[in-house]
Amino acid sequence: MGTGLTQARWTHVALPTGDLDKAIAFYTTLTPLVVVERFADADGESVWLSNDKQVETPFVLVLVSFNKDKGGQLGLLHPFAHIGIEVPQRSDVDEIAARARELGCLHWEPRQMPPPVGYICALKDPDGNVIEISHDQQVFDTVRRLWGN
Repeated sequence: MGTGLTQARWTHVALPTGDLDKAIAFYTTLTPLVVVERFADADGESVWLSNDKQVETPFVLVLVSFNKDKGGQLGLLHPFAHIGIEVPQRSDVDEIAARARELGCLHWEPRQMPPPVGYICALKDPDGNVIEISHDQQVFDTVRRLWGN
């Protein structure tokens, strides 16, 4: 099977996890990511997560659970390093923060930051990785505007 790539492309970020099912539940509950595919071999399991039906510019979060590391907390993205997810409405940040607060994984309370940061909160995934949720950060719109899409 041939590839559809016509140039090199950034396709994924991979993070280890000590509990794949717990990590999948976190990301599919508190972020817009959905499971694309799961894999397993003698060394462990992995999952690909992405925005639903993101066909034109696929980008994947790969979570990997090695058998030897099961049960550990393997977070690499902290205290400030993070994955950023931009949402279309300010109220989306508040709603996600409220759910994260209830689940005990809210890392930063919602706050308005100076441009270009926007309105943000942050969550901690089951491994301790920081996931920033932002509104009006305009990463998506700025890149599209600057590059003509």
